[in-house]
This record gives sequence, C-alpha cells and structure tokens, in this order.
Amino acid sequence: MIRSALLLVLSLAALCAQASSTQAWNDQRQQMLNACLKASQFKNAHARGKPAEFDDRVGFSALLIEGTYAQKHMKQRTGSELCLYDRRQQQAFVSEWNPQAK
Repeated sequence: MIRSALLLVLSLAALCAQASSTQAWNDQRQQMLNACLKASQFKNAHARGKPAEFDDRVGFSALLIEGTYAQKHMKQRTGSELCLYDRRQQQAFVSEWNPQAK
C-alpha cells in the first residue's frame, strides 16, 4: 500500500516537473521571439524556422528573422537577419544575414 502511494506521488511529481519545464521552454521561446522581432530593423518581421538552442554554458539561442527593409531606398526588398538571444540577460542582438554573400 505504501509502495503504491509512493509511486503515485513520485509519478505525479515527475509529471508536474515535466509540464513546468515544457511551459518554461515555451515561455523562454516566446520571450526570445518577441525580443528578436523588436530588435529587427524589418517591417513585417517574422521568424523563419526553429531556433538553434546552444548549450547553457554558451547561454545563447539563434533565430533567423525575415522581413522587408523599412528604408525607402531599399524599395520594399526582403532580407534576412540573424538574431542572437542572450538567455541570461534576455537581450536580442541582430545582424544582417546573407548566406550567399562572398
């Protein structure tokens, strides 16, 4: 009886821990997305694909942002930016990203 009650309690605790971890990751990703979109220089900025999550020792995530250049001389051209998100400081940094450039 005690064993089955203990197993039940441990199972519930594991489920709660897993659920909060999933929710915490979802919250962190939403914070990253919001920070990257805010840091972007694009109009109609949006994320492309899933973020690259680096090890906690590095503390950064990377996300590709696409959108339309806001400057008039760019004539509504689309472009890409790479956003590096510092998970510890909750700050986003963007740089133009053109993988075809040499």
